[in-house]
Amino acid sequence: MKKYSPTTPSRRHMEGIEFKKILTAKEPEKSLVFGKRKTGARGSNGRISVRHKGGGHKRLLRDVDFTYLKKDIPARVLTIEYDPNRTGFIALIVYKDGEKKYILAPQKLKTGDEIIVSENAEVKVGNRLPLYKIPVGSLVYNVEIMPNCGARLARSAGNYAELLAIDEKHATIKLPSSETRKVLKGVWASVGQVTNEENKLMTIGKAGRQRWLGVRPTVRGSAMNPVDHPYGGGEGRQKRGTRKPKNIWGKVTGGVKTRNKKKYSSKLIIQRRKKK
Repeated sequence: MKKYSPTTPSRRHMEGIEFKKILTAKEPEKSLVFGKRKTGARGSNGRISVRHKGGGHKRLLRDVDFTYLKKDIPARVLTIEYDPNRTGFIALIVYKDGEKKYILAPQKLKTGDEIIVSENAEVKVGNRLPLYKIPVGSLVYNVEIMPNCGARLARSAGNYAELLAIDEKHATIKLPSSETRKVLKGVWASVGQVTNEENKLMTIGKAGRQRWLGVRPTVRGSAMNPVDHPYGGGEGRQKRGTRKPKNIWGKVTGGVKTRNKKKYSSKLIIQRRKKK
């Protein structure tokens, strides 16, 4: 981690990531980036649909490949790059036929390394195989939920899923949330762990840095008026005043199960995630 000199009060506790030691390129591949207009979290009716979003530095979207349709064609890693739209780093790869793609980079992947998406690939960092071809106990990321649907699980910085067992039809994996579940053993996954594990140790340090990231301020409910929040009003500091914790719209937020009881994947969950 990178610590800053305390030249200002906000700099004193600020911590960041030493990008210079990890990244190998400053500019993205032009053919794989495109722009997107910001909505400010407003829907088609012009009203805020998600609070605390807005502003932030301009960004270009990187076209990251999560489907991995080019199978049995070796690819070489050209660069490891920063992506402002995700917490993990991305890698620019070039296939044997000359096509370039961005992929989510695993730890220990370096420029010049070769990777491949194949059923008969070697079990090494960066390679992608079906789960039943990967040894039990291995760490994987970019895991599919259904065959050929594209990577869905274990994609953020430092994350991985642990392959616990394989039976006739399913593979059992433990997810970063601590949930243990089954997926079809024929789904594909990449070997390794997502880069930028230190992301969770980063200290923002000041309010302005949050605004650069597009995060707007959050106001406590108890500081509002009664018309604006169930916790609002009162002379001086007051307790919550409601039996159960509620959000700004009066909906109960604590101790209420929100998962759909009829969800198709519920029967595949062996153990629910641990509550914090």
